[in-house]
Amino acid sequence: MNSRRIALGVLLAATGLVVAASSPAPATAADKIGNCELYGQKGQYSITPARPGRLTVEVNLPAPGWWNGDTPETIKDGFEYCMAANIAHRLGLDKVEVVNVAWDALVAGQTRNYDIALSQASITDERKKVVDFSVPYFSSDIGVLVKKGTKVDSQSIKNMRIGVQQATTGATFVDEKLKPKIPAKVFPDTPSMFTALQANQIDVAMTDTAIVLGQAAASNGRFEVVGQYSTGETYGGIYPKGSKSKDTIDKVIQSMIDDGTLKKLSAKYLAAAWGADPTAIPYFQP
Repeated sequence: MNSRRIALGVLLAATGLVVAASSPAPATAADKIGNCELYGQKGQYSITPARPGRLTVEVNLPAPGWWNGDTPETIKDGFEYCMAANIAHRLGLDKVEVVNVAWDALVAGQTRNYDIALSQASITDERKKVVDFSVPYFSSDIGVLVKKGTKVDSQSIKNMRIGVQQATTGATFVDEKLKPKIPAKVFPDTPSMFTALQANQIDVAMTDTAIVLGQAAASNGRFEVVGQYSTGETYGGIYPKGSKSKDTIDKVIQSMIDDGTLKKLSAKYLAAAWGADPTAIPYFQP
């Protein structure tokens, strides 16, 4: 999951690449998709969607703050869901269809028949071989999540039992840069990793700072984020390789960055969900 260093407070840190020019006016309440306010001109752009009459968006759930709900049917808002809703709006589409997919299949380019995937996916050269990426829309480092009260620093972490999610940049970072004495335990998804942390099967869970902040906020005080590592990672939407819609959707995303729409979504969904300023979390040295 995943150049920058913009530390202008939680909102700009939350969307490091999002610097607003002027805020767009919201559409009317009747034009909402889910619970999402819609901004900008409806139908300003157009594509031939993968499925008629809707924007089909893939994601690996759960992702609190980004997608509020554990199943596609229950999700009505969240940063990336409302980002998708606003993309659909500007494409003249009235519906977002959410498809939950396996993370490793998504980043390996094994999924089909969708318009874009928004799943906190870091842009990497290796992934570009099998999928195409949108313009970057978010910046993230790798955070260190522990049970409340656990003592950990740059040195002691290398002797601890670390959990990572399969096929993520966090897993690669731990293996190639951090190089702990005990090989990291690899989990297929974040829920199983966080369950293992709660069950004392691992001492540390490591993935994107944004994701572990969300988990800490949802843990009722059981977990806390005690540090992070600077990686220069940026998130991008994923397209099927060779997507004919990529250039147009990229223009839509860039317009949402330029006019402040993504900044509004960050303020509403991410800052509240995290409950912490990411710029205040200390940086560890690998």
